[in-house]
Amino acid sequence: MERTIQEVARLTGVTSRTLRHYDDVGLVRPSSVGAGGIRRYDADALVRLQRVLLLRELGLGLPAIARVLEGQTDDAHALLAHREWLRQEQDRLARQLASVEATIEALEGGEEPMAENMFDGFDHTQYKDEVEQRWGRDAYAKSDAWWRGMSDAERGDWQARSAQLGADWIAAAESGIAPESDEAQELARRHVEWLAGIPGTPGADREYVVGLGELYVADPRFGANYGGEQGAAFVRDALRVYADAHL
Repeated sequence: MERTIQEVARLTGVTSRTLRHYDDVGLVRPSSVGAGGIRRYDADALVRLQRVLLLRELGLGLPAIARVLEGQTDDAHALLAHREWLRQEQDRLARQLASVEATIEALEGGEEPMAENMFDGFDHTQYKDEVEQRWGRDAYAKSDAWWRGMSDAERGDWQARSAQLGADWIAAAESGIAPESDEAQELARRHVEWLAGIPGTPGADREYVVGLGELYVADPRFGANYGGEQGAAFVRDALRVYADAHL
């Protein structure tokens, strides 16, 4: 079933002009063009449009979105990464909502809001103490300066890359391949490269990589990024094999 450009605009809130621009730049092609030049979109085109809109939510510009889509031809696989990011955002927004509701309740009751509960979910600094305890103040300061120095598009690009890596780990673990397989070891290489790109971390240090793998299993908050304890154990084992061979 195809939908006209007007129907797609109504369903998505994206203007017809924007949809025509996506067509012009090769981002989302209509499945057919009918009489009078009316663009029509089938299910495949709508899935691609959904991916584009999700990537826009991450802050990516159109050139960056095009590069991401070129490297991810499997729609279902790529949407796993989007789903993981959306779940993380859902959790963050839920915490923000709870903090705002607590503030409203306190104000309506004539009480003073508790500062400790007012800013949960608003930024990454909530883990400052934990990071400093595990890896030192200098590590937190460097990573914090790096994050704050990014543009919105750069943060979105990094978040998309992180979510994609997590989705690829989950897919690999669910496929039943061995941690020492070529596919798993390529993921481990990407993972170490990703870690090394974060200022303030030891990066490609063997003890750090192995220890982080253990942390993924021990801490459910980290393990959730890899599909739970079983997936985290797969990541841990693959990282250990990679570290033993290359670090």
